[in-house]
Amino acid sequence: MAYRIEFAPRVYRQFVDLPRKAQARLGLRIEALAGNPRPQGVKKISGEENLYRICWGDYRVVYQVREKDRIVLIAKIGHRREIYRR
Repeated sequence: MAYRIEFAPRVYRQFVDLPRKAQARLGLRIEALAGNPRPQGVKKISGEENLYRICWGDYRVVYQVREKDRIVLIAKIGHRREIYRR
């Protein structure tokens, strides 16, 4: 059974503000999370519970997997120098 992809408030706007090439590549990676939320190359973010990241070039997608509800919640999208700032 596939997972449902959801964006946290304001995150979709972060996605739209990315360069078109990054949108296309990250969009494909985000869609693939519906079938496998922990693909090869995914990293768990240390110090955080249930937060993972995937990369494409200098861009990162931080997301949470909610097993009970079968949801992948996209928490942040952005350039690597900005993504880990709180």
